Amino acid sequence: QVNLVESGGGLVQAGGSLRLSCAASGSIFRLNAMGWYRQAPGKQRELVARVVTGHTPTYTDSVKGRFTISRDDAKNTVDLQMNSLIPEDTAIYYCHADLQDMRTYRFLEVWGQGTLVTVSS
Repeated sequence: QVNLVESGGGLVQAGGSLRLSCAASGSIFRLNAMGWYRQAPGKQRELVARVVTGHTPTYTDSVKGRFTISRDDAKNTVDLQMNSLIPEDTAIYYCHADLQDMRTYRFLEVWGQGTLVTVSS
């Protein structure tokens, strides 16, 4: 079993910054990708940023230049530094991982429980 535990999030004023962190633990043979998604009220879940092993990060257009994703493969963690936050960034943010299970070698997709980010105007 693999778990993703998120931390960070909270309430911040527009223009402020927050940092989200996510740690993967459990039966992990290989982490192929880690990233962050978000879901705003009444909207579908969308990709925010993602890092595939051996590739440069990708970002959704609305956060480019403001958010930075970083992975620490030694610790199986992924962080999302969010600067210049705007009210439209308000959402539940979910950590996501594509990985290979150590016991079965099956490819799995795992989600965190979500952390709320609220940006006030």
